[in-house]
Amino acid sequence: MVKRQLEDRPHPEHGYRACLGLLNLARRYDRPRLEKACERALAIRSASYQSVASILKQGLDRLPPEEEVGAQEELPLHGNVRGAGYYH
Repeated sequence: MVKRQLEDRPHPEHGYRACLGLLNLARRYDRPRLEKACERALAIRSASYQSVASILKQGLDRLPPEEEVGAQEELPLHGNVRGAGYYH
């Protein structure tokens, strides 16, 4: 996450400020939660301080990754569910 912050900014100073913000989050949240939040932010291609802070605040770091959540959800099999061909 730190590498991404420093590379994606036009000026290094902006990246430093974002990294300081992440360090500030490390004071409020334990390291495993911060690591999971950073992984989740990178996975959703939203590598910003605001994303990581939001993930931590909402507790999304404690949920399974998105691809696992999507794999668990299936449509019920009954007559009211129409396939993609119905809408063509």
